[in-house]
Amino acid sequence: MAEIRSILDHYPDYEATIGIEVHVQLSTKSKIFCSCPNQVAQEPNKNICPICAGYPGVLPVLNKQVVEFAIRAGLSTNSTIAHVSEFARKHYFYPDLPKNFQTTQNDRPICQEGYVTIHTLEGTEKKIRLIRIHMEEDAGKNIHGSSGESFVDLNRTGTPLLEIVSHPDISNAHEAKEYLKALRLIVQYVDICSGNMEEGAFRADTNVSVRKKGAARLGTRCELKNINSFKFIGDAIEYELERQINLLEDGKSVRQETRLWDTKEKKTILMRSKEEAADYRYFPEPDLPFIEIDQDWIERVRTGMPELPYHKMNRLMKEKGLSAYEADIIVSDLKLADYYEQAAQHTSNKILVNWILRDLMGLLNDQKITLAECRIKPEQLAQLVLLIEKGTINNNSAKEIFEHMAATGKDPHILVKELGLEQIGSSQELEALVRKIVDAHPSQTADYKAGQQKLFGFFVGLVMKESKGKGNPQIIQELLKKYLG
Repeated sequence: MAEIRSILDHYPDYEATIGIEVHVQLSTKSKIFCSCPNQVAQEPNKNICPICAGYPGVLPVLNKQVVEFAIRAGLSTNSTIAHVSEFARKHYFYPDLPKNFQTTQNDRPICQEGYVTIHTLEGTEKKIRLIRIHMEEDAGKNIHGSSGESFVDLNRTGTPLLEIVSHPDISNAHEAKEYLKALRLIVQYVDICSGNMEEGAFRADTNVSVRKKGAARLGTRCELKNINSFKFIGDAIEYELERQINLLEDGKSVRQETRLWDTKEKKTILMRSKEEAADYRYFPEPDLPFIEIDQDWIERVRTGMPELPYHKMNRLMKEKGLSAYEADIIVSDLKLADYYEQAAQHTSNKILVNWILRDLMGLLNDQKITLAECRIKPEQLAQLVLLIEKGTINNNSAKEIFEHMAATGKDPHILVKELGLEQIGSSQELEALVRKIVDAHPSQTADYKAGQQKLFGFFVGLVMKESKGKGNPQIIQELLKKYLG
C-alpha cells in the first residue's frame, strides 16, 4: 500500500495553492523609528517613548540598520533591491496600535521578486518565488485578564520587522515547512534575526486555498495565523485543506477568513473575517522621505555577507567529503555548523562528523543542554578523533574518555593518562597475549580450523578482555588470523 504523505493523496481531483507571509523580527539595537532599546522588557510599557507610543505631532526617524538588514535579506533571497522605496500608512483600529495606523511599505517595497530553493517530497529542487520584502513596525500586545479586563503593553510597538511575502507557489504542507525552514535558516545565517519562533521573532501567516485540478480560478483563501512551530503549521495546513475540500464536496462555499490552530482539538477555528487590502486605506507616509539606495551601498552590504546555508552545504560536501544527509544536518543548525567548522580546523578525519552527529548530539539530547553549555569544546573533540586516528586509543576507550570530557571538560590527552587507557599498539606485546589465548583454548581452536568461523569473534573478545580493552583491534585480528590459521 502506498504511503499517504499528504491529505491531498486522498483527494486526487484537488490541488492546493499556498502562499506565506513571514514576519521577521530584526535584531537591531534600537527600534525602527526611535532610539528606544529593541529588547524584551519585563515591566509593561517600560521601553516606550512619544514616537513609538504614537503621541500626536511626533516625527519618526528611520533606523539605518533596518535598511541594511533588509538589503541583506534581499541579497540572500535572490531579490531585486529597489533603488527608491517609500513607507506608507496602513490603517486599522486595534487597541495595541496606538496611532491607529501601522507604518509599513505598500506599492514601493525595498525588495521584490526573489526566490528561495527547497526540496519537494519527490526530492527535486523547487523555487518558491517571493513577491516582496518590505520594512514595517510591529504593534503592541493585548493582555486579557481572567476577570474580564484587558490591558495594552506597548513595549513591542516600533520593533523593526521585515515582511517576506511569497507567491502562491507552495503545493502542500511539506513544501510549506521546507520553505519556512529554509527562510528561517537564511535570516539566522545573515545575522538579522534570532529565528526564535516561540518568542515571536519568526512568525508566519499561511494563506491556504484549494481548487479542482485544471480550474482557471484560484479557490477562496483562508489565513492561518499565530502558529509558532513548523509541525503545527504543517498539521494546520493538512486540516485546513481537508476542511475546505469537504465544504466544496458538500456543495458549500469557502469563506475568506482568518483562522487559528487549536493544538488540543487539532483543528482550525475561526478568528475573524479577513479584510481586503482596500479596507486598510493605504497612503504614502508624509513624515518619512523616500529611501534612496545606490549600487555602492548594495555592494558594500554584499561584500560583508556571510556564507549562505546552500553554499556552505555544497562546500562541506566537496571539501570535507560529507554526504548530503550529514551536511544537511550540520548546516541546519548555525551553532552546530560553527562547532563542526572549528573542530574540522584541527583534523581532516571523516569520523569527526560521526562523533558530532552521533555522540555529541546524543549527549545534548540526553542532558537537555545547548552547545554553549556543553563542556566539550570543538578543539577537544578534534583531539579525541586524532588520538583514535594515531592508534593511541581505540573506539571503546574513546567513548569512555568522551564521557569524562563531558563531565569534567578536561582535554582527552590528560584523561588518557589519568584513566590508563592508552592503547596497546606493540605487536610484540599483543602477540604474546594472542598466543596465550590460543594455547589456552585448543578445543575452540580446532573447531575454528574445522570451519566454525564465528569463533573468530570469541577469540577477539578474549584478547580484548585480557588487554583490558586497550589492545589495537586491527593488530589483534591480524595476529589471530596468523595463529588460528
